[in-house]
Parts: sequence; C-alpha cells; structure tokens
Amino acid sequence: MRAVVQRVGEARVEVAGEVVGRIGHGMLVLLGVGRDDDEAAAKQLATRIAQLRIFDDERGRMNLALAEVGGAMLVVSQFTLWGDTDAGRRPSWSRAAPGAQAEPLYRTFVEHLRALGIEVAEGRFGADMDVHLVNRGPVTLLLGTDA
Repeated sequence: MRAVVQRVGEARVEVAGEVVGRIGHGMLVLLGVGRDDDEAAAKQLATRIAQLRIFDDERGRMNLALAEVGGAMLVVSQFTLWGDTDAGRRPSWSRAAPGAQAEPLYRTFVEHLRALGIEVAEGRFGADMDVHLVNRGPVTLLLGTDA
C-alpha cells in the first residue's frame, strides 16, 4: 500500500459538486492499493499513520499523534499512487490493484482506523473526486508497505 499523508487545517472531497467527506483539523490520506497488498498490510499502514507524531506539542515540536490533538482523518482512494513512469511519458497502472481487490482492502484500512478510535471521513471509492485541503506546515509524508 502507498499513502500520501498531509497535515491539514481542513479538507473535503466532492463528487459531482456534492461534499461526500469533510474534516477540520487532522490528516488527509490519499491511499493506493497495490496488487500484492493484503489485510495485514492495510491494518499495519492504518496503525502506522494513526500513530504518526506530526502535530505540534506545547513547545511547537512535531511530537503528538492525531488522537492526542483531537483530529480527524479524511481517507481518499487514489490508485494513481501506483503509476509507473519509468518506461516513458504515459504512466503504467500494472502494479495498482484492480477495483474488486482494492476496495475491500481500502475498507479494511478505514475500519481499522475506526477501531483504533479515529474519526474517519471518506471519499467515494472509484469516483472522480475533487479534493480540497488546507495543508498546515506544509507537512506532507509518503508512506508505504512496499518499501
């Protein structure tokens, strides 16, 4: 799995002009599922992201996790994180999991976050979405289970 994690002041995702997910202070996670991913990878990455200490403590140091600051998470599926441009200008999506495989693992990721006590909003799996965010810091991290 691959994820782009952004610390946000607010974020929302729209489908055809309708807001389908919205959070205030927290994290926006763009999540891509690869062909070799499984439930264990989904749970491992969800736990790792939930525990990231990327929020400021009283001294202004990134030392607090999402739950410690009362934040929420917006999770948006993004198969394009698996785009491979090594062979030219047109990306190959051959390492991205097909929708029928990816959606249950996306669901596992989201449900595991909820089981950890994280408030989670979502995009709409497989939809053409518009993502709006205010990146705080800016703080943007790339994480994955494929390294």
